[in-house]
Amino acid sequence: MANLIDFVNSEYVAKKDFPEFGAGDTITVYYEIKEGEKTRTQFFKGVVIQRRGSGSTETFTIRKMSGAVGVERIFPVNLPALQKVEINKKGAVRRARIFYFRELTGKKARIKDKRR
Repeated sequence: MANLIDFVNSEYVAKKDFPEFGAGDTITVYYEIKEGEKTRTQFFKGVVIQRRGSGSTETFTIRKMSGAVGVERIFPVNLPALQKVEINKKGAVRRARIFYFRELTGKKARIKDKRR
């Protein structure tokens, strides 16, 4: 059964070519929104909190501040509405999932840039 699932995922799920990013990186995700008959592109810019899963079920979570309210959004990597992903900053963090970032405010909520 597992071989059948792997076969279907490899044949029919279109793999998108996004740049490599991980937790702590600031990225901008461009995705399509359908409103009735019209479609438009909207973007979501924030810090990657986690990447989770593998293969066709992989997702990533982005957090941004909208005013004084934190907003998180989970995107599947293979979402057909995803158009592109831009990396704005590479962040230097020690963990793969930075849930502690939710409680930080002010200067403590800054993530250091990764040296290249």
